[in-house]
Amino acid sequence: MQVIIPGEPVRYGLRLVVYAPNGPRLGVLPHPLGFEAAFPLDDVSSLKVSYSAHAVGAGLLAQPCEIAVEWSTGGAWVEPADGRFLRIKRGTDHTDRTGVFSYDCPGYSWQLRKVVLYPHAEMIEGKRQFAAVSAGAILRTFVDEGQGRGAVPGLSVDFDEDTDSAGEEWDKALTLALEPGVPLLTMLINLADQGVINWRMSGRVLQVFNEGTEMAVDQAAGAAPVDLRLGRDVDQAPDDATLEDAASSILIVGEGGLNVEVTNPAALVPWGRWETHQTQGGVSDTVTMTLLGQSALERAARERVQLTRGIIPHLARWLPFSHYGPGDYVLAPGDGAVMAPLRIRQITLSVGKDGELAGNLVLNDRFLEADIRRARQAAGILAGGVGSGGSGAEPAPDSSGRVPAAPVGLIVGSVAYLDTAGYAQGLATVTWSPVIGDVNGVALGVDGYEVYARRNLEGQLWVMVAQTASGDTSATVSPLVVGWEYGFKVRAINDGTKGLFSAVTVKLMPDDATPPPVPSAPELSTRLGVIHVAWDGLGSAAEPMPSDFERTRVWMQDPLAPGAVVVGSLDAAGSVVIPGQPYGADREIWLTSVDRSGNESDESEHEVIATVALVDTDVIGQVIDGAEHIISGSIPADAKIVAGSITAALIQALAIQAGHISANAVTADTIAAGAIQAGHIAANAVTANTIAAGAITAAKIDANAIDGKTITGAHIRTAATGRRLELAPPGATYPQMRFHPASGSNYTRLQTRNDLFPGEATFEITSGTNSGGTAASQTTIAAGYMQMQVRDAALDGDNGGLMELTESYALYGYMHNASDEQYFWFDSSGRTRHVGKWWDYAALGPTAGVLAGSKTTSPASSGGNWDIVGYGATMIGNMGPVCVIRRGLSSPSTHVPNGSWYVVESNQSSFRIHTSWPDGFAIYWWSHRH
Repeated sequence: MQVIIPGEPVRYGLRLVVYAPNGPRLGVLPHPLGFEAAFPLDDVSSLKVSYSAHAVGAGLLAQPCEIAVEWSTGGAWVEPADGRFLRIKRGTDHTDRTGVFSYDCPGYSWQLRKVVLYPHAEMIEGKRQFAAVSAGAILRTFVDEGQGRGAVPGLSVDFDEDTDSAGEEWDKALTLALEPGVPLLTMLINLADQGVINWRMSGRVLQVFNEGTEMAVDQAAGAAPVDLRLGRDVDQAPDDATLEDAASSILIVGEGGLNVEVTNPAALVPWGRWETHQTQGGVSDTVTMTLLGQSALERAARERVQLTRGIIPHLARWLPFSHYGPGDYVLAPGDGAVMAPLRIRQITLSVGKDGELAGNLVLNDRFLEADIRRARQAAGILAGGVGSGGSGAEPAPDSSGRVPAAPVGLIVGSVAYLDTAGYAQGLATVTWSPVIGDVNGVALGVDGYEVYARRNLEGQLWVMVAQTASGDTSATVSPLVVGWEYGFKVRAINDGTKGLFSAVTVKLMPDDATPPPVPSAPELSTRLGVIHVAWDGLGSAAEPMPSDFERTRVWMQDPLAPGAVVVGSLDAAGSVVIPGQPYGADREIWLTSVDRSGNESDESEHEVIATVALVDTDVIGQVIDGAEHIISGSIPADAKIVAGSITAALIQALAIQAGHISANAVTADTIAAGAIQAGHIAANAVTANTIAAGAITAAKIDANAIDGKTITGAHIRTAATGRRLELAPPGATYPQMRFHPASGSNYTRLQTRNDLFPGEATFEITSGTNSGGTAASQTTIAAGYMQMQVRDAALDGDNGGLMELTESYALYGYMHNASDEQYFWFDSSGRTRHVGKWWDYAALGPTAGVLAGSKTTSPASSGGNWDIVGYGATMIGNMGPVCVIRRGLSSPSTHVPNGSWYVVESNQSSFRIHTSWPDGFAIYWWSHRH
């Protein structure tokens, strides 16, 4: 171990200090034979110590104790985060006369596995519910209840349900259902893996922070970054790389035989297409499967590189814990020893038998950190963020007609993903706690849930976006428009009775925030007095650009007078020409790439070039002046210009201006037929005020003059009034065509809009209103969505029949308001749902498919223990009656238990029922034509 001697310069030192269990300091271990301590991010630290039983201080290790690792750079000794360990495991060989003992000591946080969650009075399906609470509230429940039972009495915490250990409010809410018996340590690691928190121990104090804040300090940026240099801070830099997990295509297998193939054209595939597969149980929509496939392929798109960097504490400029800790970002040699911002995932420090101090760092590059985020995103989608739930209590008897209570604990997670066309879309994961009772608090089992959403603007309509079965308390909703806020609510359904809606949760759909790769370096050349900038269309690591790539910007500046400007752009491999630069002056040029969401990459490598003069420099200054071209008087006209020597081809474009031509010098008879073409006329040269009134008539326009041309800024109509067709009418927001009737403005409209589904043109047809001004019809056609509906006159409310078709479901029915809505729902799960009511015992005619109803009867009125149910018409085809009998007595004790009843006759107009009961009864029936 490196010993710090007062008066001598010291770089770094470590020592071991012993404490009583949950008690005071006992002393220093002065003579360890060696030790190694590992400090991982968001996990349990560990310490291995070798100590002789004959050495001073060995008695301190004879009983269970705590061992602290401390560091110093010549001043005070400091115990780092996660630096307290438990001496709970020892070993020795009694044939070894040196009496060496080895101790394997986990960090103090190891004993958090000894605190488990106990059952509670209010549980659902054997699970404890945490509805829309912070991570602090959940963790304090573990700690407070455990310490109330006497567990881990020495543990302290410095966070609560409102704020984290840094005093910041919790930035996430969680809805969880946890099995009793879950350890506190497992809960901490799971929440960290989900990207909710970072955590560590400070001595015996558990500290928990919002993820990516206190324990993710960026030490790689700024004027004085922590830069770990080879030979100074780092003496070993092994890289272990593998392509074993690489793939360019993945087959996702979901529920009900649903299969989706996702490919990644940017994947590294030196041997051609590599395939893999993934099974996603419980996923039944293609959007979610595609998103999960994209996430998996991103993680398999390139070599996996493990970065381990040996450090030199006695020489290094930057020292562990003094200048950086687990979770921090530092500049260090990355893949290929190129300096890059890397995140510290683990610090390991060791002291050998000779007392020499060493260590290493486990680092993650930006690709691996992005992969971790993608894995968290995928896990959140599958598990409903961090929410899970049950199906509720057993249903109480006779639950028909009871209204389920409103769900609680509604939380919404949102992510952005790229669709198959490379456009950013939003996906929301909605999670809630299960409903176990009705509005009166009586136990109730529900059949399922309906999730509704709308854009969070006044007047927007609520639309049902998902349905789940009774045991599913989470749903995914996509695609949603990035940058929009959406409101979400959910309700339970019980035997067709709709429950109360939950409180509304509003969530912003984030845009894609991942920039495209840094472009490869530009290739510069100069010819004919201009600069040519070429780009090969690849990233700096020779990777193809992703599907959302939009363009590469070309930047230029004078290196002696910095001030970068964009001088061109490329949307694929190609080149840009930069004219007008002075000869011999250096120009610094580089590239950046931009995606469709506006994210811009870092700068490519900078290159410098200068233009070369077109004419030999010996001529410049004699005949040709760099500013004035031909020096005045250097070429006599009578010696150098002869008749016919200057032709049109030798005159520079725009060199002859109107002021150079004498009045009336050009007449019609001096212009050869066909000599003036459209290309000879400057833009805007012919304006409306230069054309004589009436000069252009129909006869002057060639029959095919407009064919194949583009007309802009025009309002085209077939007539000024009356029946007419209008194209691009004034005031139209989108490309539009209108069909007007003989009079009035009650027109039909065809238009294409792009605000409903980003990156996609949606075709929309709307009618005029009816004579009463109460209704209008609308048809919307998009790539994966089609709807036809009768709406109100303003086209923003439901008011009649509806047909809605998508890739994952079809809906047919009637929409007006909640009291009369009715529809059939068919979706990709292979199941069908009906919402609405059935006609009750009405004469619907001989072709009705289903008749249903109820009636009461008594022997006195029917002449015996029987009754007849009539259909009101002679039905066309056979009828299949199904019915049940309910006794109508006021006291259940008077029922005859062994009574019987039968359907004794059925024909096309009625069916007859006989019973063995001497009193009245009620009939509930259903009969279908077949």
